[in-house]
Amino acid sequence: MHIQKEDLNELEFPELLAEISPFAFSKKTAAKIAAIRPFDIDEAELSLKKVAEYLSSFESDNAIPFSEFEDIDAELKLMLIENFRLDSAAFLKIKSLTEQIARLQKFYPAYEHLFLHLNNDVKDLEYRKEIIDKIDKVFNRFGEVKSDSSPVLKTLRADISHAKKTIQENFNRALTALSSTDFLDDIRESIVDDQRVLAVKSGYKKRVPGRVLGLSKTGSITYIQPESVVKHQFKLREDIEEEKKEVDKILRKLTFEISEFQPQLYSYQKYIFDLDVTRAKAKFAEKIGGILPKINRHRTMRLVNAFHPLLLIRNQVEKKKIFPQTLTLTEQNRILCISGPNAGGKSITLKTVGLLQLMIQSGILVPVHPRSEMFFFDKLMTDIGDNQSIENHLSTYSSRLKKMSKIIREADAKTLLLIDEFGTGSDPELGGALAEAFLEFFYDKKSFSIITTHYTNIKLVIEQLPNAQNAAMLFDEHSLEPLYKLEVGQAGSSFTFEVAEKNKIPKFIIESAKKKVEHDIINLDKTIVKLQQEKFEVEKLKTDLTEKRDSTQNKKENLEKLNEQLEQKLFNFQKLYEDEHRKLQFGNKIETFIDSYVKGKSRKLVVADFVKILEQEKFRKLGADKDENKKLQIVKRKITQQLKKVDVREKIVETNEKLEDKRQKERAVWMKVGQRVRIKGSASVGTIDNIEKNGKVSVNYGSFKTQISGDELERI
Repeated sequence: MHIQKEDLNELEFPELLAEISPFAFSKKTAAKIAAIRPFDIDEAELSLKKVAEYLSSFESDNAIPFSEFEDIDAELKLMLIENFRLDSAAFLKIKSLTEQIARLQKFYPAYEHLFLHLNNDVKDLEYRKEIIDKIDKVFNRFGEVKSDSSPVLKTLRADISHAKKTIQENFNRALTALSSTDFLDDIRESIVDDQRVLAVKSGYKKRVPGRVLGLSKTGSITYIQPESVVKHQFKLREDIEEEKKEVDKILRKLTFEISEFQPQLYSYQKYIFDLDVTRAKAKFAEKIGGILPKINRHRTMRLVNAFHPLLLIRNQVEKKKIFPQTLTLTEQNRILCISGPNAGGKSITLKTVGLLQLMIQSGILVPVHPRSEMFFFDKLMTDIGDNQSIENHLSTYSSRLKKMSKIIREADAKTLLLIDEFGTGSDPELGGALAEAFLEFFYDKKSFSIITTHYTNIKLVIEQLPNAQNAAMLFDEHSLEPLYKLEVGQAGSSFTFEVAEKNKIPKFIIESAKKKVEHDIINLDKTIVKLQQEKFEVEKLKTDLTEKRDSTQNKKENLEKLNEQLEQKLFNFQKLYEDEHRKLQFGNKIETFIDSYVKGKSRKLVVADFVKILEQEKFRKLGADKDENKKLQIVKRKITQQLKKVDVREKIVETNEKLEDKRQKERAVWMKVGQRVRIKGSASVGTIDNIEKNGKVSVNYGSFKTQISGDELERI
């Protein structure tokens, strides 16, 4: 996306990035976040999917095993220098980074269905376990070089340990021997240059054999290293120096071995930085309730309950309510003109759309409803706020014209324009005419635009353009308080005189002002206010009725289901009862046969009676099958009747279409200039002033005019 720095500043994009940066582990990642700019659609969409996947890990038990890390940029450069030696801390950082890659490569495949795109990044990395093995061979878990890293080091450390032990034993013997004398000061011993020394009274220093290492500040105490310790101390120093040389040799060798894996380590580092950016974006999305909306390749933007993220954060801290906005831009509705009183939320709506567009094209999730849809622009150009330039001695109007000149040169069909207070800064009548010309130019360029205005002529032009739409920031005309709600489809009033009256401007001044304004403009403004209020009430009533209808429909469907279940249960109980009753009767008959056989009835007669019962059961079974067939025939007849009804309905539709053709022919006869008409369902009567080729009709109501489709009119 092409966007100027001043446009980014107007939309507060740097401030937004400053809110994301603190979530980064590394300072370099934070700097990388501060430098984020919009990507192309493929790169941005991939970034958005990764952030969405990472965000999902916060909401489940599948926490991604990624923790704080230290960057190894300096080490990656230094290890390539011949015969260079990295320090111990550098190797521990390299090991930690490699272990992070190992954990992630093991984790993602287990949850590949959840982290598909995150897994695609890490699985391509060449994991080299030899890096960890080589470092572990040299260092222990405390980050110290192991004694068995080399035979020489092992021997040296054994000698050092023995020398330290000997020094301690010999010093303790000398201290014990002198304790019974009066040679030592009360403190007995001290430490000089990390060595234990005897605190000998200066008057007896020649009586104690050894090496003098210093005096006290007063000179009363001489610090002496016992003679039995001196030679061992020199040996210890030599061994320690040799140990340092051996450790240096080991680390140089290890540096050379690790440098062979520099390409892999570089790819690890780059991946970890990118993952840190993704994590920071995900943490920010968690904070603001950001989601991934549907990304369209066709030009449709549908923002549902969209919040300004910075305003959302500020209001959450201050515990204030924030109002979301809902709007749509498409090929058929690419210009939205927002009107209404000042301080009603027009500018915030512009900034919300612009900032959300920058976020989505920069791979940052946005705080909108999941039903929202967005698409990508090639350019985003703004003109929001006071652009007066002291340095260039330009007035606000000149500065805005200069910016508008640039917008006119660069705007095209893939540009999103956000212009606040469209055409202001000059003579209202002339400025309105110029703004109208700008609007027509942007419309012809097929640019997507959201503009705000107070000009009545701009609102009227928008009504006449088929691919443009008016919108209003709602305002309570009784309390004169802004509602901060965007109402699309109707122009808004500026409530100029009402707001002035609320702010205690004397009534006689307001009345004088009204007289100075053209009567038609006042009437139009009043009409807009009335229509806006009526539309708001109608929409509210429509919403309530829809909710009640849906609720009633749900209850009806639930009752029908319950009724069907009860009928089925009743049928099952009836069938069960009949089966059980029949079995009982059959059992009673068998019991009768047994009694008669016991009482002496011949076996032949008993069998004959039993065969009769079997024949009766056989006949009953065949009859039941016939009943089932009859039921099937009834169902078939019902289906046939339903199909016939469908044919009838289709014929009715055809008849209605013929009637509509007839109405259109009649309308063509009486639809003429001067004909008195009214909108269907309305009581207001107007006169036709003009009929356009596209079917639009201009109707004059006296105090104002409006355009409407001829199909919506009926003659008086």
